[in-house]
Amino acid sequence: MPMRVYQTNEIKNIALLGNDGSGKTTLTESLLFEAGIINRRGRITQKNTVSDYFPVEQEYGYSVFSTVYHVEWNGKKLNIIDCPGSDDFVGAALTALEVTDTAVLLINGQYGPEVGTQNHFRYTEKLKKPVIFLVNQLDAEKCDYATTIERLTDIYGQKVVQVQYPINEGPGFNALIDVLLMKKYSWGPEGGAPTIEDIPETEKAKAQELHKALVEAAAENDETLMEKFFETEALTEDELREGIRKGLITRSIFPVFCVCAGKDMGVRRLMEFLGNVVPFVDEMPKVHNTRGEEIAVNTDGQQSLYFFKTGVEPHIGEVQYFKVMSGSVKPGDDLTNADRGSRERLGQIFVMAGANRIPVDQLNAGDIGCTVKLKDVKTGNTLNGKDCDNRFDFIKYPNPKYSRAIKAVKESDTEKMMTALTRMRQEDPTWLVEQSKELRQTIVRGQGEFHLRTLKWRLENIDKIQIEFQEPRIPYRETITKSASAEYRHKKQSGGAGQFGEVHLIVEPYADGMPDPTTYKVNGQECKLNVKGREEIDLEWGGKLVFINTVVGGAIDTRFMPAILKGVMEKMERGPLTGSYARDVRVIVYDGKMHPVDSNELSFMLAARNAFSEAFRNAAPKILEPIYDLEVYVPAELTGDVMSDLQGRRALIMGMDMENGYQKLQAKIPLKELSNYSIALSSLTGGRASFTTKFASYELMPNELQQALIQEHSNEE
Repeated sequence: MPMRVYQTNEIKNIALLGNDGSGKTTLTESLLFEAGIINRRGRITQKNTVSDYFPVEQEYGYSVFSTVYHVEWNGKKLNIIDCPGSDDFVGAALTALEVTDTAVLLINGQYGPEVGTQNHFRYTEKLKKPVIFLVNQLDAEKCDYATTIERLTDIYGQKVVQVQYPINEGPGFNALIDVLLMKKYSWGPEGGAPTIEDIPETEKAKAQELHKALVEAAAENDETLMEKFFETEALTEDELREGIRKGLITRSIFPVFCVCAGKDMGVRRLMEFLGNVVPFVDEMPKVHNTRGEEIAVNTDGQQSLYFFKTGVEPHIGEVQYFKVMSGSVKPGDDLTNADRGSRERLGQIFVMAGANRIPVDQLNAGDIGCTVKLKDVKTGNTLNGKDCDNRFDFIKYPNPKYSRAIKAVKESDTEKMMTALTRMRQEDPTWLVEQSKELRQTIVRGQGEFHLRTLKWRLENIDKIQIEFQEPRIPYRETITKSASAEYRHKKQSGGAGQFGEVHLIVEPYADGMPDPTTYKVNGQECKLNVKGREEIDLEWGGKLVFINTVVGGAIDTRFMPAILKGVMEKMERGPLTGSYARDVRVIVYDGKMHPVDSNELSFMLAARNAFSEAFRNAAPKILEPIYDLEVYVPAELTGDVMSDLQGRRALIMGMDMENGYQKLQAKIPLKELSNYSIALSSLTGGRASFTTKFASYELMPNELQQALIQEHSNEE
């Protein structure tokens, strides 16, 4: 029997977020089990969970990809995206938040809010998404619910409101009080369906107090409820739900729920709340297309699908996940790819439960589904029906934090490796791959060391390509700090025509807006300059080259000037000191000689290259290194350790402030010192800190480091 078609006002989209180890995969098993989609709950240790079904995830016991699944509950459809907890896989969490409407933030009751909680919360803040806190692992030995609530309130303020609290946490946990329904829930050892009773006398006072706080928080979001609350100090269950729903949408209330996912306790009640209270897709702020037009989530609207994720499944190939932005979609629909211009026919459409796909006859606006065997659809593409030309690009990914040069151990595998990397980039857009002409390396960038280790594991185990990682070279720049002159004669006599070209030139530092030179000094003599030709070249790697011809009396024919410029450019592309790009140089060609028969382009190019190289070395050359802006979020008590580590990395601390209970450090740091920073920071803080980086500028490198670098380069050469 095909699955029923849900209307827009029956669909809710939820992102399941939380730090590593908070229990998202286990909670997913319980949710699917309770909804009757699976008939037994898998375990991570047995490698049989719906969520972590990829070999790499089973290998590491970590979620690497987001898993999309749905549950049907009381006539509603809940689409849930279970996201990896590790900050290395933040791309999946950001994507999920963009296509869902509510975040459930899972918290490990033993540790309270962790760095992952903070990061995920920051993303919800940026995207203005409702948040529900869900405290898990209530049966753990070290669970401390009171401290968790205290820390949540410290960080996120009075908007944190308890809907439930456990009566007895720790290994004996089996009961909680629900202060929305004012009932006690308890479970047998197998969990599942609860026993619901009145609140025992011993808990009444605490429950009443928390109920009152909840009613007050709910009433604040609606004037009618507020008036009623002032008159009666009470609200009905339905009014409470309405108040909480409005508060969720405006982020003025963050309700707290409790579960023990491993024993399936509290999961059914959570689903009830998600089904009854969480906003429907059409109650959330509208999304805008790339032209800034508001697109309403409307089944009668124009047909538009946004593809937010590509999975590659064994035996099937690419599985493309989409959200219906407006209109509805049926198998057999013909659509146009707004990004690539190609036509696509959707064969079958499915809803997901991890690796299981269930065929459906139709999906309406706001719903999430997947399809297979599309010809030319990439993550981030929009497919439209007739007369519709929407495009969406609302997902903004963070800058990479960790880079490595990658090469295939066997040269013959290089092409195969590049194809595999392109495919993996479609699955996870936070992997960036660049064949750098400048560094003469293939660079792969990701969110952290574990992110890249996963990439290596997959290339070696799935694609059977042995690869190695190396330190990426640093894109230094070379420049000069004073003027110098040089001359060079290239002369070659062999059978037949010879080669002859002589170039005299001056190099000097160039800054924007400098006037053209009028005189020059060579060997203590001052001469007037007469500018015959001037070219200003914006270099693709930043900075400028200004090339001036002041040759008089036909010493060098004008037709050889392009060859001289080419010789100079060759040396600008591989600077004389370290082979790095050179920038901000003015070159004045003031004299030379030519031969009526033997002079040609090649001779002048070689003469210019050598003259430029010599003059550059004599012009007090300096190496510039890339400097990055760094922001580190660190627990206050670890700030000292992190700061002294940064100072050892030549970082300049620019500022500090407190944000949500964490210290935010701002610094400027050379790229060379960032090479293994993610590993160092993680071991320094036990994984409790996170950071972001952004290119800032090029600055002069300290002299002793410059000398070492030049020495290293000449040894290599």
